[in-house]
This record gives sequence, C-alpha cells and structure tokens, in this order.
Amino acid sequence: MVGIIGVSTFNKVQSVGVVEPAWMLQLCKLYGFIGLLIQYLNSYLWDLSRLLGSVLFSRSSPICGRNIMAMEVTQVLLNAQSIDGAVRKNAEESLKQFQEQNLTVFLVSLSGELANEEKPVETRKLAGLILKNALDAKEQHRKFELVQRWLSLDSNAKSQIKACLLKTLTSVVSDARSTASQVVAKVAGIELPHKQWPELIGSLLSNVHQLPAHAKQATLETLGYLCEEVSPDVIDQDQVNKILTAVVQGMSTSEGSIDVRLAATRALYNALGFAQANFSNDMERDYIMRVVCEATLSPDVRIRQAAFECLVSISSTYYDKLAPYIQDIFNITAKAVKEDEEPVALQAIEFWSSICDEEIDILEEYGGDFTGDSDIPCFYFVKQALPALVPMLLETLLKQEEDQDQDEGAWNIAMAGGTCLGLVARTVGDDIVPLVVPFIEGNISKPDWRQREGATYAFGSILEGPSPEKLIPLVNVALTFMLSALTKDPSSHVKDTTAWTLGRIFEFLHGSAVDSPIISQANCQQIVTVLLQSMKDTPNVAEKACGALYFLVQGYEEMGPSSPLTPFFQEIVQSLLTVSHREDAGESRLRTAAYETLNEVVRCSTDETAPLVLQLVPVIMMELHNTLEGQKLSSEEREKQSELQGLLCGCLQVIIQKLGSSEPTKYVFMQYADQIMGLFLRVFDCRSATVHEEAMLAIGALAYATGADFAKYMPEFYRYLEMGLQNFEEYQVCAVTVGVVGDISRALEEKIVPYCDGIMTQLLKNLSSNQLHRSVKPPIFSCFGDIALAVGEYFEKYLMWAMSALQSAAELSTHIAGDDELVEYTNSLRNGILEAYSGIFQGFKNSPKTQLLIPYAPHILQFLDGIYMEKDMDDVVMKTAIGVLGDLADTLGSHAGSMIQQSVSSKDFLNECLSSEDLMIKESAEWAKLAISRAISV
Repeated sequence: MVGIIGVSTFNKVQSVGVVEPAWMLQLCKLYGFIGLLIQYLNSYLWDLSRLLGSVLFSRSSPICGRNIMAMEVTQVLLNAQSIDGAVRKNAEESLKQFQEQNLTVFLVSLSGELANEEKPVETRKLAGLILKNALDAKEQHRKFELVQRWLSLDSNAKSQIKACLLKTLTSVVSDARSTASQVVAKVAGIELPHKQWPELIGSLLSNVHQLPAHAKQATLETLGYLCEEVSPDVIDQDQVNKILTAVVQGMSTSEGSIDVRLAATRALYNALGFAQANFSNDMERDYIMRVVCEATLSPDVRIRQAAFECLVSISSTYYDKLAPYIQDIFNITAKAVKEDEEPVALQAIEFWSSICDEEIDILEEYGGDFTGDSDIPCFYFVKQALPALVPMLLETLLKQEEDQDQDEGAWNIAMAGGTCLGLVARTVGDDIVPLVVPFIEGNISKPDWRQREGATYAFGSILEGPSPEKLIPLVNVALTFMLSALTKDPSSHVKDTTAWTLGRIFEFLHGSAVDSPIISQANCQQIVTVLLQSMKDTPNVAEKACGALYFLVQGYEEMGPSSPLTPFFQEIVQSLLTVSHREDAGESRLRTAAYETLNEVVRCSTDETAPLVLQLVPVIMMELHNTLEGQKLSSEEREKQSELQGLLCGCLQVIIQKLGSSEPTKYVFMQYADQIMGLFLRVFDCRSATVHEEAMLAIGALAYATGADFAKYMPEFYRYLEMGLQNFEEYQVCAVTVGVVGDISRALEEKIVPYCDGIMTQLLKNLSSNQLHRSVKPPIFSCFGDIALAVGEYFEKYLMWAMSALQSAAELSTHIAGDDELVEYTNSLRNGILEAYSGIFQGFKNSPKTQLLIPYAPHILQFLDGIYMEKDMDDVVMKTAIGVLGDLADTLGSHAGSMIQQSVSSKDFLNECLSSEDLMIKESAEWAKLAISRAISV
C-alpha cells in the first residue's frame, strides 16, 4: 500500500510548489480522523491499565490474590528452564502472553520474584534477566522502543520495581544480588539522563559505608555497572568524586573482604571515564594510581587481573598523565609477565600493547613533530623501556601451548607477547632489530621446537615497522632456510609460524614500492613450489601457505604487463581448487583462504593469462550449480554449503570484474552472462544473508560489465532487488543492494526509468525508518545521485522528496559533528549527501528544467559553508564538497554566480583546496574554479 501511494504521489508532483491533489487531502483527513480515534482509545486503555495497576499493586486488594499469573510466576520461571522442550516452550509462551497482556504487572511480578528470599535461586536469576532484557536491546531501534516503554510506565509501578531491586542488593544470594546490580544500572541508564531517580546514587553511596560485606560488594558492583551505562556528563562532579572515593576506598588493603575489593576494582575500571577532573589533580591521581598499583600485588588472582585491566584502561585514557608512574608500572608488569598466572600476565602484556597503540597513533598523526602547544605529546615510553621490554617479550615467545595452532580462538602468553613485539616494532622502527636478531640466531636451529618456533615468530613479528634497508639483508639470509623449514621441519607448530612469517615478508618487503627485490628468477620457482607443496599439509599450515601465496601474488600486481608468476598460473589455480575440495577444508578457515587467494590470483593476473581466466569461468559456474541441486541437508551441512556458495559468488565477481575490464575478454565472456545470472537468481532462494550479499555484489559487477544489456535481466531480478532493499534486519544485505542499485543505474542509464518509482519509494521509506541501521543511510543518498545522473530530467518527479530528505540529513550532520565517536559517520553521511547533490546537478545539466534546482542552491551553499567552518571533514568529503561547488556553478551558471560570491566561505574553501597536497582535491578545485569563473562572468 505504501509503495502504491508513494508512486501515485510521485506521478502527481510537477514542481517544488506543488499543491496536493484533492484525493490526497481527503486521504489525509481520513488518516487524521483515524489517528485521533487511535489516540483516544490508547488514552482510554492507558487510564484503564493505570486503574487496574493501582488496584493490583494494593496489598489489600482482593484482585491481587486472584491474579493467577502472578501466583504462578515462580512455577512458570522454573518450567522455562526445564530440560523438557515441550514444558519449556509452553512456559516461554505463558511468559510472553503475560508480558503482552499486562506489561506493568508482569514487570512488578518479576521484580517481586527477584527480591523474594524464599524463592528458588534459579527463578530469581531468570526473573532478573527477563527484567534486564525488557529494558535494553542490541538493535538501536529496539533499544529506543524499550526506553520509551519504560519511561511511559506508571510511576507507582516503577517505584515498586526500583524498591524491589534495591532491596535485592542486600540479599544473601550472590546470583540475585549480581542480577539486581545489572538491572539497577539499566534503569539508571534510562532514568538519570531524564533527571529521574535523582536519589539513587546518594542511596547507593550511603549503603557502601554501613552495610554487611555482601551488600557492600553488590553496591560497588552496581556503581560499576552504572558508570558503564551512563555517560560522564549525566553525573555531576560532586557525585563523581563521591563514587570514586567509595570505589577507591573499597579497593584499599584496609578493606577486609576480598569480594568487596574485587567489586571495587572492577567498578573503578568502568568509572575511569568519569575521572577526567580527578586525573588532572596531582594529589588525587597519585592516590588512585597508588591504590591500583597496590591492587596488582593482591593475593587474589582476580583482583590482580582486574587491577591490570584498570592500568590498561588508564594507559589509553590518561596516557599523557603516566610519566611519573611509568618506571614503577614497568617493574610491576615485568614481574607479572614472568611470575604471575596467565590471566594476569596477559593483562600486563596488554598494558604495553596499549601504550604502543597510543604512541603509534600520536606519531602517525603528528609525524613526531611536536611543539610545546601540542595536544597529545609523545613521551616515547616504549623507546625508553626498549632495552628491558624486548627481552621480557622475547621470553614470552617460548611459552607456547601444544594445541594453539589448531584452536582458532587461542590466546596465550606467547601469542600476546608476539603481538606486543609487533606493535613495539611499529612504534620504534629500526631500533628493535639489533635487540631481536641475537634471539633469532640463538634459537632458530635448536632441537626444541619451542625455541625454533619462538625464533621464527620473533622474526615475523618485527617485519612491519623497521625500514626495508634494515630488514632486507636479514630476509635474504633467512629466506632459503625458511623455505626448507616449511617443508622439512618435523614440528607442525614451526611450519605454521614459518608460513605466516613468509606471508609477512611478502606483504611488507615485496612489491613495486621496495627498491631491492627479495625475489629473483632464481628463487621464484622454489618459493612457488614450496608454497604449493605446503598447501597439502595440515589445515593450519596449508591456510598460512595460502596467505603467503596471496601476498606473493599481490606484490607483482603493479610490476608491468608481464609477471614472473605467469608460467605457474595454471598450476597455482589448480592447486587452490584442489585445496578447496579437501575433506578437511572446513578447518582453520582453509577453504576460505584458498578462495581468497584464488581471487587475488585472478585480480592480479595479466593479459597473458586472460585465456586461462576464461577457462576458469565454466569451472566455477559448475561448482556453484552443484551446490544448488536439490538435496536434503542437515543444518550443519546447509551452513557449510551456504559458506561455499558465498565463496563461489565472490570468486565469480572477481572473474567478471577482471574479464569485463578489457573489450577482447569481455566479448568472449558475454557468452556466459545469461547462465551466470540464472545461477545468481537461484542463489537468492537460499536463506543465508552472507550468500545474498555476495550474489548481490557479483550482480553489481555483472551489470557494470554488461552495461545496457543488463536490462533484459531486470524483470526477473527486480523482485530480489526489492527484497534486498527491504531487508532491514540483515542490514549489510540492504547496504550492498543499495550499492547495486547504483551500479545498475550507471549501467542502464535511462533504461532504469520503469523501475524508478518502486526503487525511490523504497529508498525514501528506508531513510524515514528508525529500524534500519544508520550505516545504510549515507549510501542511499549516494544512490539518489546515481539515479539522477542516469535518468536526467526524469528525476523531476522525485526531486522535492529527495531534496527534502537531503536537507534534513544535512542539518542533522551539522548537529552530530561535535561527537568524536560520530565524526567518521558524520563524514560518511556528508559525503553521501554531497554525492547526491553532485549527481542531481550533473543529471539536470543542459536540461530545460535546470531552473527547478535554483530554489535549493542557497541551502546547499549554506551546507557547504557549515561543513567548511566545522573544520572536521576528511579528504574524501573535501574533494566531493569542492566538486559540488563546481557542479552548482556549472549547472546553474549565472544563477549560481551571485550566490557563490555572497557565500560566507566559498572563496576561502576554494583557495584551501587549490593549495591542498592531495592531487585529487587540487584537481577538483581547479575544475571548480573554472566553472565558478564562467558562472560569475556570464
């Protein structure tokens, strides 16, 4: 119905000043009456529910005793955890009905269950969990709905629920206390920003000083969760100071209860983001740091781990305040890495990884050029600690676990140490090499596999950061040895790490950017032979060998029309296909790695191997066809099949892009186009979001390759396109589909017109939905530009709707610009808006209907002024923005000239872009300058 109304509306629109037709006004009046009726009924039902609620909540009420669901809630909660599936399902349905019939009584009943000491632990815990889930959700739109639902609940009911929650914090049952802590924090996360429940923090703080240990522990836990739920600006500094005082005192060695100290230490971790003012005060900061460092020496391993987690957080949040403490922290972390239990040692290593991350970011942003006024100075903590830090990390590399290569999620001291060593290499560059080489030379040939693997891991870890000049002599010496180890070492661990290290060598030290090649005609064949041989090894080794081959191939991408790998092309492709068919290809991501490498082989192939790529088309098509043949599969088998279908669609996409990029191969490839499209359409009948995404991307590539001929597939494909645009739940599919609409628009140009009403209706509907993930919205705006560019002045019927949406989004993008976390999204949103404007202006250029755009020009110039004044746009936005200024002048001519001259910042913006070091920005600016000059001179 929405689509039909939307299309009709578009067909009625003639210009910006359109008057709605009579039928629409009548419809609006009818909708208005229905809306009023609904509001009245809602109001009536709400009053009735409040009346019933007040009766039900009254202890003297006879109804309370007759509330069957309230009486049976304990048994239903027990049944919901039954091992009997039928009993469990029936209980879940009862809970759902109870919630839908009377949410208020449902929530009060749950809070009562949670608070009741006589009830079973299992039902109390589940009651609390259901309560928590009634207040929060992962999906933003659902979260918003739950927040509004809670805020609109009867205040007496909310007070009763909150009283039950606070009472539960003193329960002797730890599971009940812990669950209540989380629910209190969720309620606080909703109410505190709305200035509700102001007495909560004071109430919690008073509890900390007088209650028994178990209640004190629960209260500190609650304060920690609360700090996780609310933003620092919600709580005033006086209360922050009191929270931190309570938490830090709870961590003190004078506190007798281990559980209280643990809860306090974990609470501090969440409260650190609130402590900006406190960390700026030397005395307060010293006190906090002293208590945290003392906690790292606690006899309880959980407290030590939590204390190191606090140090990791402090290292990133308050890096610039660490200088007075760094020597003591090094001593503490070194002792923990050498002597403590693994969970603690891992956090001690993580502290130095975090310091590396901070210093890498600072050095990349400022290039090491600091002034006294610099916001974030680099203290070079890693460089100063280097002589002691590197030996400590190298020692960790010898603490491997026997099965770490088989376990994809493995994380241990050796892996953490190697990761940190890699970050240290990126932080200090060449300085790390002389500290690591003796360790490599001393262990690489030892009989113990741990020493050989540790030495290899150390070498692989330092390959990013130091200069090629420093590393290439080492690689030239090591390469032959490593190729031998990859096939002959008796340890699978050593072979796994050797293949990984070879991949790192090819990634960072092989390619057109490196002056001294490490691969010659003499060793190229040996490298390929060894890697193909290793692809027959155990899955974990074979997966790393595929990765090494991937980077080897990639390194030859820009080395001219001929590649040293050409003689091995067929053998490489055949080996990768063989790997993908291995019985154990599902282990260690082996099948995925094989196809990713095959895709890279195709992508980087030269004209010499084009006939061989063409031969690959029917092979991959047949593989995909075989997965689509009707067969009964278990859910596990279906999942594996979906993964394979996705990989095959991805492979076909790369092949289509490669063969479609040159006329001779495109002409030959077109004989397969109909069959390939038929396969892709059949793929959409599968239920996997990943497969749909890959098939959509491949269809986008096919549309680009076939151009206007793609029109013949549209009648059958359109319904899948529409399904993709409506897929809010799997929003990645929706985002990819939006991109494909752009691809098809560019391919079909005016032939897309018959489908535009439906597409534009759906795109506008998507923009207005709060259920669609926000990341999909910028591409939708870009898509407007693609459609406008394709259909030209035909876009007139959508102009008013599109421009209205763009204007609203443009205003929104200036309001969210100040938030650091949203800067990236803001730039993405602005770029999408600007791409839409660019496409619309270019689409209307040289059209007699150009004047339709004139009313929108002032707002667009205002938008450009706004984003220029904000000074937070990235290079991509800058290039698009200056392009839009040029498009506006180019399309509107003299109509734009005077407006641009009156613009607040157009001249400054243009001059800044003209002097940019980015060649693409400069090029766009020069074109814009020319267009503006023409517009002004007319």
